[in-house]
Amino acid sequence: MNKFLGNEMLPVDIVLAPEWWYKNEKVTFDRDFFFHPLKRVEVEQRMEKVLYERWGKFGLGEHRDQARPEIGAVHLAAGYLLSEMMGCEVKYTEAHPPQVLAAHQELRNISVDEAFRSDAFRKVSGLTDSLKKRYGFLTGDINWGGILNIAMDLRGENIFLDMMMTPDELKEYFAGIASVIEKFTSFLQFETGTTSISVNRAVRHLNQPVLLHSECSHTMISEEDYENYLLPFDQQWSKNRPFGIHYCGSDPHRMAASFAKIPHLDYLDLGWGGDVKVLRGHLPDTFFNIRLSPVEITRQSHDEIRETITRLVHDSGNPYLTGVCCINMDDSVTDDQISTIFETVKELKNEYSGK
Repeated sequence: MNKFLGNEMLPVDIVLAPEWWYKNEKVTFDRDFFFHPLKRVEVEQRMEKVLYERWGKFGLGEHRDQARPEIGAVHLAAGYLLSEMMGCEVKYTEAHPPQVLAAHQELRNISVDEAFRSDAFRKVSGLTDSLKKRYGFLTGDINWGGILNIAMDLRGENIFLDMMMTPDELKEYFAGIASVIEKFTSFLQFETGTTSISVNRAVRHLNQPVLLHSECSHTMISEEDYENYLLPFDQQWSKNRPFGIHYCGSDPHRMAASFAKIPHLDYLDLGWGGDVKVLRGHLPDTFFNIRLSPVEITRQSHDEIRETITRLVHDSGNPYLTGVCCINMDDSVTDDQISTIFETVKELKNEYSGK
């Protein structure tokens, strides 16, 4: 058991993509969705009601009757704000998540103060001030991405040349991005008490708020590069528990031995295709949040979905250190396919309870 994570067996959650929300419920994702105080509250409550109407019997939509001052989009999985704060252009559209355009900046020192003087952060400050004035408190958080994710937004593909050509300067560059992240997550923690529900809603099932570092882009680097450039940040951040890594690529097992060098990796959000048995061998005490493929699930029968979930959960070995989720399912997924996720996990809970 991990005292930081609680004792719930097999928590399960889903996140629907903007395309699903736009097609089925006409929810739009323009700039107002993210920054207009009234729309923030109204749309998040509306989304809760939709989830309850479709899958309330599985526990979704518990806040449907509450107007919650959510400062970020807690029903999406989209990292954009810190990149915008540091100079990227972000396009907001009706039916898609915010699209960050690579800035192709020079490799220069990152100014924390400049990031927090940006128009993007001023909009966040205006939003939080308005919501606090009306409600007296704040909830939710804002997806803050990860060091390499943000660096790719700022530098584009040149970031990989930097690893070969200017390693010392790159380490300083990463440290600057990390400083912006640390200040931003401290801001979130102070205002709402959480930092990473907007990274993956699955963390809301745990006893304490997890700091969940997004490493989506790490599938593009070697284990050696991870250990040389980025592992030190994870090691340092893990001292403030609970700490987790979000690795949505298909090869998290490739980093298993490296992840084992993190003093306290309490939580691992592992992508579909990951070898759960290999990861468990290196990380016996880490909570594994197993991510199903949002693309494959739309093509699978109920039996295939059930077989996939059952196999992965059994491979994890400990139902108290395992969760299941499917993130960013688009408008091609059916309600029945989503229901099968919850029904299968319920069957597995009964199986383990019997044992």
